[in-house]
Order: sequence, then C-alpha cells, then structure tokens
Amino acid sequence: MTDADFLPVNMAQAGIGQLLFYDKILSGNRNISCGTCHHHDHGGSDGLSLGIGEGGVGVGPKRTGGSGDNRIKKRISRNAPALWNLGHKDISVLFHDGRLSFSDAYDNGFNSPAEEWLPPGLSGLLAAQALFPLTAQFEMAGNPKENEIAGAVHDRIDAAWPIIAKRVRTIPAYGKMFVEAFDHIDEPEQVTISEIGNALAAFIAVEWRNHDSPYDRWLSGDPTALDPKADAGRELFFGAAGCGGCHNGPLLTDQSFHALALPSFGPGRTRRFDPYARDVGRMAESDRLEDAYRFRTPALRNVALTAPYGHNGAYPTLEGIIRHHLDPLAARETWQPDTARLPEVPWLEHVDFVIRNDTREEERQRRAVDIIPVSLTDLEVQQIVAFLESLTGESALSRPLGRPEKVPSGLWVD
Repeated sequence: MTDADFLPVNMAQAGIGQLLFYDKILSGNRNISCGTCHHHDHGGSDGLSLGIGEGGVGVGPKRTGGSGDNRIKKRISRNAPALWNLGHKDISVLFHDGRLSFSDAYDNGFNSPAEEWLPPGLSGLLAAQALFPLTAQFEMAGNPKENEIAGAVHDRIDAAWPIIAKRVRTIPAYGKMFVEAFDHIDEPEQVTISEIGNALAAFIAVEWRNHDSPYDRWLSGDPTALDPKADAGRELFFGAAGCGGCHNGPLLTDQSFHALALPSFGPGRTRRFDPYARDVGRMAESDRLEDAYRFRTPALRNVALTAPYGHNGAYPTLEGIIRHHLDPLAARETWQPDTARLPEVPWLEHVDFVIRNDTREEERQRRAVDIIPVSLTDLEVQQIVAFLESLTGESALSRPLGRPEKVPSGLWVD
C-alpha cells in the first residue's frame, strides 16, 4: 500500500476530529468519548473482550462498570473494532455485521441503520459510521430520561443529531474551527452533524493510516524484511494453513462474512424480537437465514496491537485465535469463560455466560461453521504468529496527531 491508496484528508478538519474524538460533549451524559473505547494507548481499541460503555469509569482493561445510579446497565455486545486503515479506498462495508455499506437502497448512497434518515453531506462510509455510536444507548447516548439525546433517539435516530451538533457549534472554539476548516460554513450556526461526522472521519482516516511494517517492506521487494520465522509463517498463511482465503488483498480482508463458531457469551446483540442473549451476526442485517452467525473478516495490519480477538473478543492472544481457526468446534468445546477479558461487574454476572446454557442455541452455532479444520504443528502455529506480528508498522505507536491533552468543552480527557 501507498498513501495514494487512501482517500484524501483535509488536515484542518482532521484537527477538529482529533478534539471531538476525545471530547465527551458528544455523549448524552457527557461522560464518554469515542477515544474511551478506541484509545491510543490500546492500539485504537480498548483491550477488552466486550467494552464498558456509558456509565463506566476508566480506560482499557482497568475500566470498571461504575457505581450507584450511573453504573452500566449492560456490557457492549461486541468487541471494539480496530480503526487501522479505515480510510483506504477499498473499504466498502463497516461494523462486525456489515450494517453500513454503500447502497442506493435509501437514495442517500448508504445502507445503514438510519435508513432514509441518514443526514446528507457525509463524506463517505467513515463519516457515516462515526455517527452511530453517538446514538447507541449503551455506548454513548445513555438511557432514556437521563438526557435529551437519549430521549430524542427514543423518538427516532435522526432526532438526536441536531442536539449534538448544537452542543458542539455553540462552544466558541469549535465554532471558529469549523468556519475555518469547511469552505461552505460561514458561521457556526451552519454546522450540522454531517460536518461533525466528516471531521471525525478525517481524523480517523489520517490518524490510523499505517503501512510501514516489515511485511510492507517485503512486499516492496526487500527479501530480508521478514525474519525466517515470519517468512515461514507467511508461506503457511497464504498456503497450507488457508488463512489467505479470507484474509487477502492489501488490507488482508475479503470484507465478507464467515461463521467461526466462536464461544458465545455476553449480552448478545439482540434484535427487537430476540428473547435472549444471542448474536446472529450478519443475519441481523440481512434477514437471511444463511447469514446466521457470520461476521465480517477483520483486516489484519497491526493486529498484534488490538487484542483480544474475534467479534466478541473471545481470545486474548494471537495464538489462541489461530488455534481456534484450525479447529473451531474442538476449540469451542475446550474454551473456558475466564479466557475472556471481562472486567468484574457483579450485577451482570448472571447474564455474562447465560447463553452457554441454551443447548439449542449452542447447537445452532456449532452447525454454522465455514472453516475446514487444518492440522498444524506447534512450531507452525508460532510461525504464523510471527508473521502476524510482522504486520505491525514501525510507526504504529507514533501517530501524527495523537491524543489531545484537553478539549474545547473543558471536559476531562481519558
């Protein structure tokens, strides 16, 4: 990959996005930011299997469920996805279940949870994606009756975005920056949620762009860029192990959906009529039975920085998720709940693993597997681990903008 493979970025807009990314003003109760769950200290993720959203305290593996009336009501149902290289021109679908993609289904260029109510003027998929955590009850919006944003979302998803936009543009520093960074904005009153989404997208696109790994040097013609162990892993990855069947192309993802029979736990991403804590994956978006339990193939650059792995973060190590791929059903049977990185939340313990007691649901998930088992030696597994580690960029931990020390709202920065 080269910089030419990425969408162009307006750096003035990215500078606004950097501040907004860590500013809790975007959340209903002003207590969580995008950066809380996609933090620089954790490779753009949070280091947890399932995140702790609105109401939690702290960052990363040390984050707690909060206390008193403000404590969390539910864990986030899926692992916080990595942000690396989301500004690449090839990106065509986002979220674990692919519920955001390019489409003419609603005459606005996108197929999204907002359907025809997605606001106009968004720069692309990344800008659209940035808007949805703001309206998610357990991620950033909060619970109905707690704040005006959560209440508006309860009416209809697009009712909340004007409220968020007004919060931002009425802060003088933000208003001035938007006027300077956007040619069509002459005064702060013109700032809408679309400009906010575009600024966040610009920041994410430039901040998490990275393609200077040893593997990139190898692709550029340096035969010594990979050490022998990683090079052996590369041959296995694209050869006998079969990993390259799904993890291919410049981003090492086919951007399609596959069922891996990962161990089930957590609250599930239940649909409106689901009676219990399950996650049917792509089927929740497509309503097609054949899509049940299938999830989007993740991109793998800098994957060593974004543990734990899987749509629910079932495995804390690269070796663990690799061994699961080699024999999903056997790995599922031997997986233990203490493998998951779940901060202790006593009032949710009764639901954390309840799905594992549903024998019929467990059997449905076991029947939906797209992987044929492969036998590898321990050495070969370690070689694949070494190859995945070679996908880490040399500058991955040195980002162009970084985490701001303060934000215009005056709220604390995680």
